[in-house]
Amino acid sequence: MRALGVSAFVATGVVLLILVAVSAPALLAPGDPLAVSPTEGFLAPSLAHPFGTDESGRGIYTRIVHGARASAGIGVAATAIGVGLGIVIGFVCGLGPRAVDAALTRVVEVLYALPTLVMALLFVAVIGPGPTSSILAIGLATAPGYARMVRTRVRQVARSDYVAYARHEGVTRTAAFGRHVLPNTLWPLIAMVTLGIGQAIVWVSALSFLGLGAEPPSPEWGSMLNAGRVYLSTAWWMTLFPGLAIIVTAIALTVLGRRLSKGSA
Repeated sequence: MRALGVSAFVATGVVLLILVAVSAPALLAPGDPLAVSPTEGFLAPSLAHPFGTDESGRGIYTRIVHGARASAGIGVAATAIGVGLGIVIGFVCGLGPRAVDAALTRVVEVLYALPTLVMALLFVAVIGPGPTSSILAIGLATAPGYARMVRTRVRQVARSDYVAYARHEGVTRTAAFGRHVLPNTLWPLIAMVTLGIGQAIVWVSALSFLGLGAEPPSPEWGSMLNAGRVYLSTAWWMTLFPGLAIIVTAIALTVLGRRLSKGSA
């Protein structure tokens, strides 16, 4: 615990709980997140319902636990798309001809200057709302940021002394790329990916809150926020607990990401 630090220790525990909720939600909440019970609507938090119930009598706790698969899963998928595109573009810019680097870099810089959520909204407006659209929109919107990081890193590694020494010793470009450039470029990305997943979950929830992602009665956290805002003055728990789930998850992933970035520095 001393080695990790208190914050990293707590963040690790939170992430492990989220992983359990994603992989086996019934272990934490055996109920049905879609089961309706009209007679138990708008119940305040209690021992029977720790996070209260919604307008249809569905347990908020159960829905949050089962909704982790949608919220976190979409966030991970969107980050995977963004990182994949960023790696391809970054390597092409960093190792390709100067003309290609100049052209792609200008496009990436222009896209990077736009706020990620604004870009995601533009993509959703083009391809239409829905969970799949949210994944693609967030993935495409985050790709320029990863491309900039990969390009900068790959140029640093390619110009490093140990790569120059390997080339001087007769190592081919392909071998130098596989032994030195590729691993030393991708390894530092692990920390950034951890940070990116937390940010992606927030953006995915924002799209769902705006009605552009998962739709009710899906137990996705952003969708639950959207449903609860109507009853904010009478059933505050419908908004509070999904919001806390988003915030706590993002903070935990951010803490771990920063810890990993320090370790890889």
